[in-house]
Amino acid sequence: MFPEYRELITALKGHDHHFTRLFDKHNELDQQIKNMEARISPGTHEEIETLKKQKLLLKDELYAILRKASGATA
Repeated sequence: MFPEYRELITALKGHDHHFTRLFDKHNELDQQIKNMEARISPGTHEEIETLKKQKLLLKDELYAILRKASGATA
């Protein structure tokens, strides 16, 4: 996720607890979705879609933090 920000992600994970929590939650949701889709864990189509939406919201929030931290403008 966001390979262009790899170094910034590492730096933020080292000192920004909010960013780290969001990043970890995103990865947790990603794994949960993969497990449900592979039928390793139970989950309905609706549950998977809900998790995907939550994951996307987290990704948007992470991206906004990365853009702000990098000094990028819209």
